[in-house]
Amino acid sequence: MIQAIFFDFNGVIIDDEPIQMQAYSEVLRGHDIELSEADYYSALGLDDKGFVRHAFKRADKHLSDEVLKLVLKEKGVRHRQLIEGELPLFPGVVTFLKAAARHYSLGIVSMATLAEIEYALNRARLLKLFSVVVNSADVSVCKPAPDCYRVGFDKLNEKRRAARLLPLLPNECLVIEDSPPGIEAGKGAGMRTMAVTNTVTERELRAAGAEVVTGSLADWTVDSVHHVFD
Repeated sequence: MIQAIFFDFNGVIIDDEPIQMQAYSEVLRGHDIELSEADYYSALGLDDKGFVRHAFKRADKHLSDEVLKLVLKEKGVRHRQLIEGELPLFPGVVTFLKAAARHYSLGIVSMATLAEIEYALNRARLLKLFSVVVNSADVSVCKPAPDCYRVGFDKLNEKRRAARLLPLLPNECLVIEDSPPGIEAGKGAGMRTMAVTNTVTERELRAAGAEVVTGSLADWTVDSVHHVFD
């Protein structure tokens, strides 16, 4: 029986993959690197540092530590500017999160920075719904490696033990993702998986092993999670 739900952040809660791509494209162009849509979406699952290293390697350009820090800072500033006016949350996600939090322990497992995650969730007044938040600084390898979900699982069980609750098993946790690397990471951690077609096609998500694929979290309730996964 599902007792906890772990959510990816970008592409599941916040509809900002195109915004991330725009921010990176503008910043990298200033370093004489062109970023195509195919380039961006082929690197899903990487954290910011991994993405920038990948972009410079693809362009056969040297990347010093100083330039890496500069690109990350520029991208962070531009991304914040692009979402300042209106926070682009996916339809139905707030309703689903608030309902799920009354029945399940919730966690964020993302390769985004903690600052990026907390900024958006605080603006949406959603941060308090999550028992644990895993960000890019918590792991040394990115999705599809399962490490990030294992860290989230361990953090959640630490909180449960502190509250004198029985620890959970991995198969009592549901992962909600939007990319094949994310689905593979959740499966690698022994968790159940649901994919949302916010970023890539249903075919790609099913090929990655997603148990269930949906078009929108707006179509889901706590009861539907229970009936499908329990």
